[in-house]
Amino acid sequence: KNEFSARFIIEGVDSAFMNSLRRIILAEVPSMAIDEVVVIENSSMLHDEILAHRLGLVPLRTDLDSYNLPKECSCKSELGCNLCRVSLTLDVEANEGIRTVYSGDLVAENPNISPVSEKIPIAKLAPNQRLKLEAYARLGKGEKHAKWQPVSVCAYKHFPKVKINEKECDSCGKCVDICPKRVLSLSTGGKKLGLRNIVDCTVCKDCVDVCPKSPPAVEVAWDKDVFVLDIESTGALPVERAVNEAIKILDRKFESFLEQLAVKKDEASQVAES
Repeated sequence: KNEFSARFIIEGVDSAFMNSLRRIILAEVPSMAIDEVVVIENSSMLHDEILAHRLGLVPLRTDLDSYNLPKECSCKSELGCNLCRVSLTLDVEANEGIRTVYSGDLVAENPNISPVSEKIPIAKLAPNQRLKLEAYARLGKGEKHAKWQPVSVCAYKHFPKVKINEKECDSCGKCVDICPKRVLSLSTGGKKLGLRNIVDCTVCKDCVDVCPKSPPAVEVAWDKDVFVLDIESTGALPVERAVNEAIKILDRKFESFLEQLAVKKDEASQVAES
């Protein structure tokens, strides 16, 4: 784990569960993004629509505990309120020479809802050009637009299994050289073949194909009940929060399904009795 990414080893589940978790993280975990832009002055070379699109794709730090989804907010207003909307302003003018407008020039009314990076270029202004606008950020979900996805990468694979037949292996080193992920290694002196980072194995089986032995001294497969989940956050939410929110959503879906199943069962029983 580091600041923006993490790798999980998940055991005792199947691919259907993993795919459900992946899709929920991508499409249903909410995050904050600019959804509406009011342009007051724009003398740059970019059209207002292109400018708004670029602003919408700037990742914003998200506070899920302080804000509501617009459709769930008690204000029931299209304009929103301070519980479902955050205002950001931008006022930059190129007085001398060319000026690059960066995401760090956005000023948010709530410092907790600010661009993840201050160095995302938005536009370039020629001398005497000005950009003045007010933007409104709201919570949303990736199922509506990719700008609301809290992660840039969310992928899983089966946990690889690599077995070395030490009796048959002559430590020729061909499998070590061909492995693109450097999973295999030779010990000091080149007398023994070993593993150093099995999680990175992509199960390409190049090491099996290149082995001169018959049958090959290296066997590669995968564990059907163990998965490797790789997640990279945009910075809108910490990786742990994105995963926890996805699990909560998945739990609610299971509960809703069981409730509907119980209702259908009661209806079927009533029909049978009548």
